[in-house]
Amino acid sequence: MADDCVFLMGKFEARLPGDLLYARTHMWARPLEGGRLRFGFSAYAVRLLQDVYFLEWRIEPGTDVALMEEIGFIESSKAESSLYAPVAGRVEAFNAELLADPSGVNADGYGAGWLFDMTASPADLMDVAGYEAFLTTAWEKTQRVIKGKINEG
Repeated sequence: MADDCVFLMGKFEARLPGDLLYARTHMWARPLEGGRLRFGFSAYAVRLLQDVYFLEWRIEPGTDVALMEEIGFIESSKAESSLYAPVAGRVEAFNAELLADPSGVNADGYGAGWLFDMTASPADLMDVAGYEAFLTTAWEKTQRVIKGKINEG
């Protein structure tokens, strides 16, 4: 098992558990039995979103999805965004508790705040070191977006 990493987002830390896999959509994946993967938001995503207060799925369990296909919608104190499939596969189940109270994403993002389970191959996912490198490469652009300066530089 790889060591946990901490990615610094300015003065804030985003903890990245070393035993998980990561997608470019800023979701973590935990392998489960039977070829399933459980997905949730990485601490990096939760920090950017901040207080999640609305979550809606646009597909039903049992639906086959393509990589980056829109599967849902989220609203938080900092953003409104569509949610996209982190890998191609079949969405098997959603975390029903989050539909009633999406704040679980904020409170326990790597545990009870998981989003959905999929049957999928983990081949397109990154290990923690790969995700940390991905974040490092993207951080400068992300800061410009946060500050509303996406068209500068």
